[in-house]
Amino acid sequence: MAGKVQVRWETASAATPMGQLACFIQFLHLTGLWSRWLAGCPLRYDSPNAPSIADVLGTWMLSILSGHRRYSHVTTIRGDGVNPGLLEMSKVVSEDALRKGLLRIPEAAGTTWLDGHLDESTAALLDAAWILDTDTTVKVLYGHQEGAVVAYNPKKPGRPSHSYHTYLMAGLRLVLGVEVHAGNEHSSKHGQPGLLKILDALPLAKKPKLVRGDNGYGTDGLMAALEEREQPYLFKLKLSKNVKRHISRLCDGTDWTDAGQGWEGKEGQLALQGWDHKRRVVVLRRPLTHEQVAQDESGQLMLSFIEANRKTGKEITGHEYAVLVTNTGYEILSLGQLYRDRADAENAFDELKNQWGWGGYTTHDLHRCQLAARAVALIYNWWSLFVRLANPEARREAITSRPWLMTSVGRKTEHAGQTTVTLTGLHAHFAQARAALTRVSALLQGWVAETAEQLPDPSVWHVNGGEKPRQSGAEKRRSAWL
Repeated sequence: MAGKVQVRWETASAATPMGQLACFIQFLHLTGLWSRWLAGCPLRYDSPNAPSIADVLGTWMLSILSGHRRYSHVTTIRGDGVNPGLLEMSKVVSEDALRKGLLRIPEAAGTTWLDGHLDESTAALLDAAWILDTDTTVKVLYGHQEGAVVAYNPKKPGRPSHSYHTYLMAGLRLVLGVEVHAGNEHSSKHGQPGLLKILDALPLAKKPKLVRGDNGYGTDGLMAALEEREQPYLFKLKLSKNVKRHISRLCDGTDWTDAGQGWEGKEGQLALQGWDHKRRVVVLRRPLTHEQVAQDESGQLMLSFIEANRKTGKEITGHEYAVLVTNTGYEILSLGQLYRDRADAENAFDELKNQWGWGGYTTHDLHRCQLAARAVALIYNWWSLFVRLANPEARREAITSRPWLMTSVGRKTEHAGQTTVTLTGLHAHFAQARAALTRVSALLQGWVAETAEQLPDPSVWHVNGGEKPRQSGAEKRRSAWL
C-alpha cells in the first residue's frame, strides 16, 4: 500500500534486538557476578573443539532473559551480533550443545554451585528485618520425564507434574532457594529439609523475623523443628473437624477484636491430634452479606443463620473463617495483616512461572530440571536487583521491565579501537529508560572507582558493608535498598 518497497537482507550484521541489555551486562561485570559465576561452574570439557564455559552459560543466561521456556527457543538469539561479544563469548551455542553441556555438570556440584550464588544474591540484604515465605507451586508436564507423577494439580487434574518447593524473601520477592521434586512430593514434609537447610546456614543476625506459609505448612513436624530452633513462624491451619470444633466454641462469645480489612479475630490455645503440646491459634472471621447455602456433614443442604452486622447493619448470612497458628507474641491486628501480606508471594510465583522459565526448560532427567530452576531463580534475582537500581520507587515485573530496559535495536560499530553500540528505542518510554540506565551506569562506575583501592576483589557487590562512596541525597534514596 506504500508503493514499491526494496527489501535488503543482511546475514552478518552486528545488531541485536536486546540493545539495552548492554547496561545489565555492565552491571554483571562491575559487580563481579558474571566472572564469579563462570569461575565456579563445575562444567568441564575434554575436547579442544568444545564450546567454552562462557559460551554455554552466556547462551543459557541470554535465553532466560529473553523469556524463553524451551531449549529450542535458543535458535532465536543465535543471530545476536552484540551481546555475546560483551559477555566475552565467541558464539551462541545451539540448543543441543546447551542441553549436552548442562548434562555434563555433576548433579551435586551443580546444585552447590547455583545455591551458593543464590545465597550471594541475597546475603547483603538480610541485615534488615525480613520475612521468609515458603510455598509449593506445580509445573505441568506433557512428556515422559523423570518424576512426572500424577498428583495434586489444580489447573489440569490428571496431568503429571513436578513440584517446585520455593523459599522467598518477602517484599523484595527474591528467591532464596528452590528444589524440584516429583509431582507427588508436594507436601510440606518434602520441602522441610530445604527450608531448615537455609535457616541453619544463616547467622543469627541474618535469620528471618518470621517464617510464613499457607495451610500446607501448619504441621506438627515443621512447627516443632522451628520451635527447636527458636524460629518465629506464622502458618494457616486446615479447617479440619477439630479446628471447626474450636471455632464453634469461640463463636458463642462477643469479644472479637478488630483484625483489619473487615476481619475480626479471637485467640486461644489448641492441641490437635498428633501435637505434643498446645499452641497459640488465632481465629479470624469476616461476615458474608450475600445468601449462602451450606451443607452439613451428612450432605443435607441447609441455610446459614442470618444476623445483622453491628457495624454496617446489613444482614449477615454467615462468616468466612481462617485459623492461624503462631509462636509469636504479636497482637491479632498485626497477625491478620502479616498473613494477608503473604499474598504478595503468590505474585512472585506467578511471575516466575509465566514470565520466566519455571514453566519450561524441561528435560527427561530431573537433574537438569533442578539446574534450570535454580538458574532461572538466579537470573531473576540479578535482573530484579538491577531493575530496582533503575526504578527504586516501585518493583516492576518482567512483562514490563524487559521491554522497557532491555528491548531496543542495538547496532555495534568499531572504529579506531573504540566500540560503540547505537540504540534505537522501540518503547514509548525510551527516554525515561535512557535516563535511568545512564544514571545506573554512572552509579556503578562511581562505586568501582571509590572501592578499587580498598577492595582487592574487583566486586562492589558488598560495598554496603564498608565505606560507601559519597552520594547526593537523591542517589542515597535510590540506593538505600542496597
